[in-house]
Amino acid sequence: MTTAFPDPLRLQLQQTGVIAVLMIDRVEDAAPLARALLAGGVNTIELTLRTFAALQCLRRIRDEVPEMTIGVGTILTPQQVNDAKDNGASFGVAPGMNPRVVAEAMRIGLPFAPGVCTPTDIELAVEAGCRVLKFFPSEHSGGLAYLRAISAPFAHLGVEFIPLGGVGAGNAAHYLREPSVLALGGSWLAPKEIIAKGGWDLITALAREATDIVKQVRP
Repeated sequence: MTTAFPDPLRLQLQQTGVIAVLMIDRVEDAAPLARALLAGGVNTIELTLRTFAALQCLRRIRDEVPEMTIGVGTILTPQQVNDAKDNGASFGVAPGMNPRVVAEAMRIGLPFAPGVCTPTDIELAVEAGCRVLKFFPSEHSGGLAYLRAISAPFAHLGVEFIPLGGVGAGNAAHYLREPSVLALGGSWLAPKEIIAKGGWDLITALAREATDIVKQVRP
């Protein structure tokens, strides 16, 4: 098996440019939130396992908003790898590079992007068969200049990155112009406080703003 992202999924991530990173506390918010993001042009999410409702939200979106591509984030254990796939996730994401977690993703065939922050992290991820990596926490680690420096020795291997952490509308274009950046992790698109208030129109506006930036940089 493999942790590689299949070409159709990679192309979709490159085209959408921004993956909405979500923490949802209430299952009833899941489908309206997904529809709000789609209305703004964002068709891929990373639903984080940071709430007790996360897997129920995954199933709700899968069933009621099938146009949305759903990844699962904050995967910390091999069991959560299986939970993600069993509930319909298209890919998995982790904040760090845990060899046991990546090995389980490979065993069951779940496309997986481990988190990296150092050259050693990248080397371990590449050795484990991963080519799409989450760069986290991006801005706090040195931003795009740092990413260029640590990724240079691996560029010939076709490694691509999804930066997350301190990335927003103000610097999104800066990152999206970098050839090694596949897409951005968009935690700013749907803050928890806006989800709690049911601010779907605002979330659509934030998604549309991000989509417009992607279209300007990647026409």
